[in-house]
Amino acid sequence: MKIKEVTELLYSEQEELIDLLIDVVAEGASLGFHDPVQEEIARTYWANLLKKGVILFVAYDNNELVGTVQLHVCNRENGLHRGEVAKLMVHPNARRKGVAHRLMRQLEEKAKQKKCTLLVLDTRAGDGSNDFYQTIGYTICGRIPKFTYSLSENVYHDTVLYYKEIGE
Repeated sequence: MKIKEVTELLYSEQEELIDLLIDVVAEGASLGFHDPVQEEIARTYWANLLKKGVILFVAYDNNELVGTVQLHVCNRENGLHRGEVAKLMVHPNARRKGVAHRLMRQLEEKAKQKKCTLLVLDTRAGDGSNDFYQTIGYTICGRIPKFTYSLSENVYHDTVLYYKEIGE
């Protein structure tokens, strides 16, 4: 497996990321999109992502894109020490093979290089990702009721907030 930081999104990578986003949302992931994700919405999302200063990592297994995660480093003067983990996605066929662990290790190393000492993230309450984040050292620090809305289920979901101190 290979983890790569993407600084310029090639057309082929963008197409693979579009497919990944559509697939993981169809499997129930809560990533800010409703199922089914419209291809044009996914295309616009990925096309504009790197313009926002996001640090993007992708995972390849046998030359196939199987996962991704983002690091959003805070650019406010009083928050330069922190970053946000966003949109950790692993293709359903590649789960339970260490992809998420490898992506998160790479993200945390990059965060340290950027002088981040604190990482934060949020995830939908009840998702399997909650156990994963706790396993890799993230601490629950709160819960927000009815934070997201699921169109397909016609219900609101709570979100759980996490943090991890990664050193100085």
